[in-house]
Amino acid sequence: MAYDNPQKVRELIRRGELPRPTCGLAPGYTQANLVILPKEFTFDFFLFCQRNPKPCPILEVLEPGQYEPVLTAPAADIRVDASLYRVYQDGELVSEERDITGYWNTEMVTFLLGCSFTFENALIKAGISLRHVEEGKNVAMYVTNIPTVPAGIFSGPMVVSMRPIPAAKVVRSVQITARFPMVHGAPVHIGDPEKIGIIDLAKPDYGDAVATKDDEVPVFWACGVTPQTVVLRSKPPLMITHSPGHMFITDLRDEDLSIL
Repeated sequence: MAYDNPQKVRELIRRGELPRPTCGLAPGYTQANLVILPKEFTFDFFLFCQRNPKPCPILEVLEPGQYEPVLTAPAADIRVDASLYRVYQDGELVSEERDITGYWNTEMVTFLLGCSFTFENALIKAGISLRHVEEGKNVAMYVTNIPTVPAGIFSGPMVVSMRPIPAAKVVRSVQITARFPMVHGAPVHIGDPEKIGIIDLAKPDYGDAVATKDDEVPVFWACGVTPQTVVLRSKPPLMITHSPGHMFITDLRDEDLSIL
């Protein structure tokens, strides 16, 4: 069943009726990664995003304690409108939650970061099929050996998402996704996964594995799950994110973020 309206999708998520990854939901509308931190760490994280715009492109930053993203999804509630959250304490994943109101206080600051699900609709419209969408899976994500640029307490390796692309359509996929710099833009690597530290494509660090056929090339885009790897090293006392693949769906149209 297709869900085309972002408000409807968020309503179903809030009621607990759509506990699944958001890939393919509300096509044409921008999906976002979610990072929530105590106020005292937000300058460091903002600087980290500024220095690492490929994995962490900022769509909106909320005021301390604010949970309505008025620029990207007015009337939404950031505490209940993602289908699954992850809670980290001192760098350790302690729980996954459907509702984070119990963790909320007036010092919490929310960052919404661009997500590669946004450009998938453009790829599909151009005739570039995406296997994880066809198979109803979460996109495969991998921790790489590509370093991010440190800022304050935040540092660590980049995470990438991978999509098998027919060799004849790789150039076109680069052209299409380059139009969307606010949602990771063009790929960071094409081809041999071992060159970026990925040993086995069948064993993603996040998401679901998909097959790469003989006539296909693995193509890797920077991923907004990067902060979840960074937090393991940086160890802030509290950090809340979306669970990988369970994005926050905004009211922004994909074309609003296209530069062409």
